[in-house]
Amino acid sequence: MEGKYLTKTLLNLAMECPTKLYYAGKKEYANQKIDDPFILSLENGGFQVGELAKHYFPGGVEVDTLDYNKALRETNELLKRKHVVIYEGAVSVDKFFIRTDILVKDGDSIELIEVKAKSFGDFSDIYNRNGTIKPTWKPYFYEIAFQKHVISKAFPNYNISAHLMLVDKNSKCPTDGLNQKFRIIRDQNTGKKKVLCKDLSEEDLSQFILRKINVENACNLIYAEKFDFEGKTVSFVELIGEYAENYAKDKKIRAKISKNCKECEFRATEEEKKAGLKSGFHECWNEMLGYIDADFEIGTIFDIWDFRNIEKSLAEGRIKLTDLTEDYIGVKPADGPGISRTQRQWLQIQKAVNKDSTYWIDKDNLSREMKKWTYPLHFIDFETCMVAIPFNKGRHPYEGIAFQFSHHVVHEDGDIEHKGQYLNTVPGLFPNYDFIRELKKQLEQDEGTIFRYGTHENTFLIYIYRQLTEDEADIPDREELCRFIKDITKSTDRGLETWEGHRCMVDMFELVKKYYYDPAMKGSNSIKVVLPSILNSSDFLQKKYSQPIYGAAGGIPSLNYKDWVWIKYEGNRVIDPYKLLPKMFEDMSDRDFILLDSNELRNGGAAMTAYALLQFEDLSDYEREEITKALLKYCELDTFAMVMIYEGWKHMI
Repeated sequence: MEGKYLTKTLLNLAMECPTKLYYAGKKEYANQKIDDPFILSLENGGFQVGELAKHYFPGGVEVDTLDYNKALRETNELLKRKHVVIYEGAVSVDKFFIRTDILVKDGDSIELIEVKAKSFGDFSDIYNRNGTIKPTWKPYFYEIAFQKHVISKAFPNYNISAHLMLVDKNSKCPTDGLNQKFRIIRDQNTGKKKVLCKDLSEEDLSQFILRKINVENACNLIYAEKFDFEGKTVSFVELIGEYAENYAKDKKIRAKISKNCKECEFRATEEEKKAGLKSGFHECWNEMLGYIDADFEIGTIFDIWDFRNIEKSLAEGRIKLTDLTEDYIGVKPADGPGISRTQRQWLQIQKAVNKDSTYWIDKDNLSREMKKWTYPLHFIDFETCMVAIPFNKGRHPYEGIAFQFSHHVVHEDGDIEHKGQYLNTVPGLFPNYDFIRELKKQLEQDEGTIFRYGTHENTFLIYIYRQLTEDEADIPDREELCRFIKDITKSTDRGLETWEGHRCMVDMFELVKKYYYDPAMKGSNSIKVVLPSILNSSDFLQKKYSQPIYGAAGGIPSLNYKDWVWIKYEGNRVIDPYKLLPKMFEDMSDRDFILLDSNELRNGGAAMTAYALLQFEDLSDYEREEITKALLKYCELDTFAMVMIYEGWKHMI
C-alpha cells in the first residue's frame, strides 16, 4: 500500500478545518492536542469502551497488525467466511483507508459498528424536533457515513448497514470492579496504547451498559447534505473525495479564517517557535490575511474574554484589537457592583492597545465584599470524575464521583493553614458519601465563609444531594448530609426544589470577573492563569513566598509539603507554581514507565487518570504511594492558589 490515505481520524480534522490535513502528522508543526491530559483521559475511556464492546460480539477475530497491507489481506481473507465477526478490520478503496471497530458478516450482509464512549438515552438526544441532526452529534455521523461509503464502494455486492455502539446512560453496571478489568498500557515496541483485559464473568456481561443503534437514517441525512468547498457546492461523498485527493498530493487546502481558528491545535507557543517548531495557525493567517508575528503582538478578537461576535467581526475585517471601538463592543454598565462583561472586554482591549501591563482592581467594591466575610475563611477545591464504565455495581455510566478535596483556612489574624483533605485510595469503594461526611466534619466547626473557584463545587454538591435522595440503600445520616449540602450551596434547578444556603459558598471566579484584571491574563479567568499573573504583579507575594515558609516549623502548616518555596524565577518572571510540582516515578526506568501519559500531574485531566489507576488492586505499593502523593500535592496547590489570590487582593486594597 503506497501513498497517503484519508482515514476517519483525518476526516474528523478536515471537518473542523480542511487546512489541518496539511499539518497533521508533520513533526515540524506544533500540535497542542498531542499531550493534552483531558483529551488523553477521554481517549483512555474510549479504549476501555471499545474493548468492552468486543465482548458483546463474542467469537470475533482481531486484526491487530499495524501494517496496512497485512491488515487488508487478513480482513479480506476473513470476509471470505460466510459468518464472521471482525475487530479492527481494514478496508481500503481509492484514496480511503479505514479500520472498523466491529464488522459482523452474515451471508451477504455486513453490519458496520462504530463504538463511541458517548452517552445515549434516546433518539431525542440525537435529532432536533424537525428531524435534523444536532450539531454535537454531527462529527460522529460524518465518521460513520464515511466508513459506510468506503465499505459500500469496496464491497458493492453486500448489503451494508451502519450502527453506533454507545454508552447507555440509563443502564447500571452489573458488577463491582468492571472498569478495572480493562487496563490501559503502552506497547513497548510500538508506543501505541492498548487494553489488557481480564476475563469477564457471566455476571459482568449479564447487563449491557453499551447499546447498539441503527444510524442508517442519519447517514442518509449526511449524504444529502451540501457543503462548500473552495467556492463550489458539493455533496458529502464529493467532499471526502476532495479531501483525500488533496491529502494524497500533500496539497494545502486554504480554508477561510473562521471562529474555529481560535481552537486550532497547530498553534505554536513562543517557546515552541524558539525550539524550531512551526505554527500552522500563523502560517494560515499569513497566507490569508498577510499577518506577520508583529500583527499578533497587541492581540486579536480571539484573545478577548467571552467575545460573542467573532464571526461578525471576521466578516467585517475587524480582527485586531486596534480595529475595535467602545461603541462596537457595545459597552454597558453592570447591574450591580463591579464591571460588566462588556466593560471588562473594553478594559482588556484598552490595556492591550496602550501596552499597559499594570493590573486593575476595584478596591472599593472588593473591599465591601471582604467586609461581609466571616472568619475563619475556608477555601475548598474538589477533584471529580465521570467514567464510561463505572467502578461500582449499580452505578450508571458517567455517574459523578467525588474522590478528593483540599481545604485551606485563613484566620482573622492572617494565619494560614492547610486544614484538611480527603482522597479515596481504596479500590472498589464508592466515595461520594464519605467525601461529604469528611467535608461536613471539617466545615461545621464554625460559621466561617467558604470559597470555591468556579461553579464546579456547587454543581457537584447538588449532584451528590440528588444521589443521596434517590439512593435506595440504607444511609443512616442521609438527612444530615442533605441538610449540610443545602446549607452551603445554591440550587441550580429551575422549577424543582430551590434553595440558597445561609452559608452559601462565595465564588472567587465571579470576584475576579467583577473586580480584578491583569493584562497577563488576556482572555482567561482560569485560576491557573490568574495565579501566575497575580504572583508576577505582587511584590508582597513574591517576598513572602520566596522563603521556605510553606510546610515549615513556625511557618504555614501543610499536610503534604515541607519547607517549600513557591516563588522561583525564570529571568524576571515568576515561574507558574503548577510547574514546580514534584514529578512522579523519578526512580523508575523508561522501560517500566507505562502507568501514565506523563509523570507530571498539573491539571484535572491528569488527576482523573491518576485516580482511575488507584482503583486497580494490582498496583505496587510504590506506584500507589507515588500517585497518592502527587494527587494530594496537586489538590493542595489548588486551594492554596485561592489563598494567595486572596492575600494578593488584600494587600492591594
